[in-house]
Amino acid sequence: MSPALDAMLQALPFLWRGLLVTLAVSALVVVLSLLTGIMLGLLRVYGTPPLQAAIQACSDIVRGIPVLVLIFFVFYGLPAAGLHFSSFSAGVLALAIFSTAQVTELARGALQSIHPGQNEAAKAIGLRFGQRMTAVILPQAARRFLPGWVNSVADAVKGSALVSLIGVVDLMLAIQQVIGRTYQALPLYLLGGAIYFAINYGLSLASRHCERRLSYYQARE
Repeated sequence: MSPALDAMLQALPFLWRGLLVTLAVSALVVVLSLLTGIMLGLLRVYGTPPLQAAIQACSDIVRGIPVLVLIFFVFYGLPAAGLHFSSFSAGVLALAIFSTAQVTELARGALQSIHPGQNEAAKAIGLRFGQRMTAVILPQAARRFLPGWVNSVADAVKGSALVSLIGVVDLMLAIQQVIGRTYQALPLYLLGGAIYFAINYGLSLASRHCERRLSYYQARE
């Protein structure tokens, strides 16, 4: 057996633990950003003008900051203000803030792409705001929101590798630690790349399936 293959096989149990951390970080970021981003997207479209302006300003500022700078700010900067986070919590919080800004803009775009006549027609038949959202606007906006959101999820998975820079032993840091012991950098980085690709390719397939299902329901309607 070649040294490279032997190093990859011996590293698998350690990389598995790192992969679980990567999946945990990614899942938390996706869930937090989805819930918060949709809520902010709704407020961005249907809130009061001052609230819309504030959300837009915050979103633009966050999206204009490199993710790594945001992670370092949360982990190293906020303790100066008395807010202390573990490396795991700081990484999740920073990535969730960045992803929330992206989801907010995706939700805003999807909601604003729905013709205003849809909302007016629903209002004309007596539907309240919540009913108009759940029965008319959101089902149509979801079809337009999904492709961009899946890209955001893939970015969150790839961006989770940055938490290794503040000491979180995720898949990337686990790979680097194994390389430090085996000196087999190329095969282990290739293995790590293959794992990230498999996760994101699976997300892409799931997205295509969901898009086909939504298109099917739209055609039936």
